[in-house]
Amino acid sequence: MAQPSPSYTVALHLKVPASQKAVARLVDTATATGAVVTGVDVAEAGTDTLTVDLTADTRDSRHRGDLVARLEELDGVVVETVGDSTFLAHVGGKIEVVGTYPIHNRRDLARVYTPGVARVCKAIYDHPERAQKLTIKKNTVAVVTDGTAVLGMGDIGPSAAMPVMEGKAVLFKQFGNVDAWPVALDTKDPEEIISIVKAIAPAYGGINLEDIAAPKCFDIEERLREELDIPVFHDDQHGTAIVTLAALINALKVVGKRIEDVRIVLSGVGAAGSAIAKLLMAHGATDIVGYGRTGALSAHDTDGMNQHRRWLAENTNPRRVTGTLKEGLVGADVFIGVSSGNLLDPEDLSVMADDAIVFAMANPTPEVDPIGAANYAAVVATGRSDFPNQINNVLAFPGLFRGLLDTGITEITTSLLRAAATGIASVVDADEISPVYIIPGAFDTHVAEAVASAVRRFAEEK
Repeated sequence: MAQPSPSYTVALHLKVPASQKAVARLVDTATATGAVVTGVDVAEAGTDTLTVDLTADTRDSRHRGDLVARLEELDGVVVETVGDSTFLAHVGGKIEVVGTYPIHNRRDLARVYTPGVARVCKAIYDHPERAQKLTIKKNTVAVVTDGTAVLGMGDIGPSAAMPVMEGKAVLFKQFGNVDAWPVALDTKDPEEIISIVKAIAPAYGGINLEDIAAPKCFDIEERLREELDIPVFHDDQHGTAIVTLAALINALKVVGKRIEDVRIVLSGVGAAGSAIAKLLMAHGATDIVGYGRTGALSAHDTDGMNQHRRWLAENTNPRRVTGTLKEGLVGADVFIGVSSGNLLDPEDLSVMADDAIVFAMANPTPEVDPIGAANYAAVVATGRSDFPNQINNVLAFPGLFRGLLDTGITEITTSLLRAAATGIASVVDADEISPVYIIPGAFDTHVAEAVASAVRRFAEEK
């Protein structure tokens, strides 16, 4: 059963009898449903009644409804309003534009706008490279999506994808001090997407492609990298790969194994899976077997595959393993899942090698129950925040773009991605690494700077 989560925090405004017992009964009843009460505040006190604001984390919408129903059954309790804290956080959107130069008088206006701005426009016209310094381009990234591969929801379209893109922009700013803006495109045509991004590129210092379905995401990224003079980064591919490698670097230290020696099973061979395989191979992995819906990918059977999946089939699986995912776990040292939830029972992991590593990263439901997996694996990581070792892309992209914008690097190479991964891994000191601490937390303020510094060192060494 899923655990209560801040994603389903309910905010209740209630009338209750004016007694300590009545308030305590609210908490007891909420707790009895499995909710986690996070706050009880008396908003207004009367002679006979109290107005109480109660907030609690629930598992899902059904659990929230059950909680409300149980509270309404209590004598003298009236539930006046039911608020969803997640929806309230999105009212009016999550980002805004704020000027960096206040305008208090005509002199300020003359500098920021007409007539003074004409001088700056002319300077950029004469020397186009000056746009990098004299406009927002020096610190601004476009977060571009067509809404075809959003989180675990798939093709929900550009409008429904906007809350994710806004959230991404907030994370860019908070963790990397990078200004980012959502660009949601009402087209699924790769050529149109490429054309539009090229057309808007003059305003931005980088492009972050987000939630664009495979296989077109590969081609869109490749073309834009070739045709633009600013960095282009598909976070679902390379952000996931960077953080996965960072976590694996430290997990292997826990179990005393080398990446060159381990057998890696990869569940999910879409955009993220392909990027993970390529980055792990660049870092020394020699034995990766990718599994799709039909079983193991192998060079013996590539009929009907797109070029990206064919590359994976032809360049991985050196032992030419066949069969199902469960069969492929026999003797494996590492399981990496970027596929879908509940593919495995914890007992399925019992056939893995001693001191196994399990990264079950499907969200919100991992490929295998993390608690059960811990009975069979030495190290377990997920994509969730309510378990240890969260493999979260927010550890990568803010610092990566901070470094890219600071150095002016335009080409994102595999070597650069490896540098970013080792930067993240280095935040966890050698004497701190443990089975439940292989990757820094999302709010570790050292992470973005460590990644940005790794990018800067990479630029200096080129």
